[in-house]
Amino acid sequence: MNQETKNCQNCKKDFTIEPEDFNFYEKIKVPPPTFCPECRAIRRLIWRNERSLYHNICAFSGKKIISMFSPETNLVVYDRDIWWSDKWDPTSYGQEYDFSKPFFTQFQELMSKVPLANLGNTNSPKSEYGNHNADCKNCYLVYASFSNENCSYSNGLVNTKDSLDLYKVTKSEQCYNSTLCASCYNTHFSYDSDECIDSMFLTSCLGLHNCLGCINLRHKRYCIFNEQYTQEEYERRAASYNLGSYEGLKRFEEEYKNFIKDQFRRFAFIFKSINVTGDNIMFAKNSRMLFDSYGDVENCSYITHAVNIKDSQDAYGTGAKMELLYEGVDCGINAYNMHFCVLAHSCVDVDYTYMCFGSSKLFGCIGLRNQEYCILNKKYSKEEYEKLRAKIIKHMNTMPYVDKQSRVYKYGEFFPAELSPFAYSETIVEEYYPLNKKKALDYGLKIKEKVSRDYKIDLATEELPDHIKDTNESIAGKVVECMHKGTCKEQCTEAFKITAEELQFYKKINIALPRLCPNCRHFQRLAKRNPLKLWHRACMCEKEGHDHDKVKPCPNEFETSYAPERPEIIYCEKCYQKEVY
Repeated sequence: MNQETKNCQNCKKDFTIEPEDFNFYEKIKVPPPTFCPECRAIRRLIWRNERSLYHNICAFSGKKIISMFSPETNLVVYDRDIWWSDKWDPTSYGQEYDFSKPFFTQFQELMSKVPLANLGNTNSPKSEYGNHNADCKNCYLVYASFSNENCSYSNGLVNTKDSLDLYKVTKSEQCYNSTLCASCYNTHFSYDSDECIDSMFLTSCLGLHNCLGCINLRHKRYCIFNEQYTQEEYERRAASYNLGSYEGLKRFEEEYKNFIKDQFRRFAFIFKSINVTGDNIMFAKNSRMLFDSYGDVENCSYITHAVNIKDSQDAYGTGAKMELLYEGVDCGINAYNMHFCVLAHSCVDVDYTYMCFGSSKLFGCIGLRNQEYCILNKKYSKEEYEKLRAKIIKHMNTMPYVDKQSRVYKYGEFFPAELSPFAYSETIVEEYYPLNKKKALDYGLKIKEKVSRDYKIDLATEELPDHIKDTNESIAGKVVECMHKGTCKEQCTEAFKITAEELQFYKKINIALPRLCPNCRHFQRLAKRNPLKLWHRACMCEKEGHDHDKVKPCPNEFETSYAPERPEIIYCEKCYQKEVY
């Protein structure tokens, strides 16, 4: 089939469906999408609440719990231990399919009745203030993370210990305020840097020891602003910056920002991969629009935050042996042939499921575990299931759901955004695809008005000691005013506390106390990464000694997440490697 251009139901812009896309849709027996890739992503991510937590009540026990579902939703929420127990039966909520109503209306009715787990955590002791975590111990305000210990205020951690304020960092220890880094120790304020030790303020570096304020360096020691020093000179100069002082820290940050703005950047981080486009990709092949892909990804498109997945499209947070996934959020773990699913793992041949595990042959189900041949949580025989499933798909096409924006949802469309239990500001849509209020409403996303806070502030921002060495232990547990005071667009909580353990960490690494609340710090880390978009651009290298000496600038072209209007100097992979190695 040839390439085809369609007009998006949502944003009304044209988008292209490639021949390989049509082959995929035919393979899994779904029609082509009517939303463009970005609108499909927004529609999925409105179903993903990672970082908004609430006090709620377990509907089974009456116990107070922490929940990702606000009490305002009026959903039935169980403590996770009860939800996973045999004390209740999800199939008891099964309902007959009603051919007088659209499918999505019936799904919404079912969702209002079936109990949901309060959090998406697994085996995470002393880590109840967090969500979508597995095998985390003694972690606080950590989200979407796996196998970590003694970490706080972080997202997307894997195998990391004794660290604070990180975003998508793996196999690291004693690290602070870093983004997209791996295998680091005692490394702080760094971005896209791996295997670094005892260093600070690094960008796109590898294998550095005792370095400060560097970019694009490989396997160096004792460098400051990319200049080589002896050990003695390095230690003297590094100490002179006085980073234990908040004023000293801010001065250095500004100096570093000015230093790196004129430095060249690699068009994308793509490591040992073949025929791929996107950014932050390792060990992938034959895939398009991949972001934060950590290995064994093949024949995939429009996927973010994935590992070990094949022949799949349109997903966030997926993998661990996943094949034939389409339109999924938080799906995978030994799974096959899943379509239009949220929070579903170890399932086979399922469509339109929410919070289902270890099941097969499901359609429109919620909260099922280890079940098969179910529709709207009602069990059927194999023959009954297959016959009814075919009738429902036909019914979805003849009586589609129409949302408040007059968008039509037939079989093949993901859940309507207006059915999500979460508001725009509660989800990761705001992190990856920020929208103003009007745009969010136009998209049909729910808006949660900002809650008025009335904290009793113990310490105003200007009352904090400038230097960490002058900070008394009595500050632990006090309510500290956030410097933004709620005036920013970073979900500011207006105040925060510093724990005793956190204070000792700052003292150990000799870094000044933060002046921003955890939410504001999180959004400032997010701002360092590039968007989940690509632009077609050409290499900007004009240096001598490269393969393009007779042609300036370099003629190589590529897809990059650096927008054309941005100021950075962008190099193709060949020119970049010529400069850094």
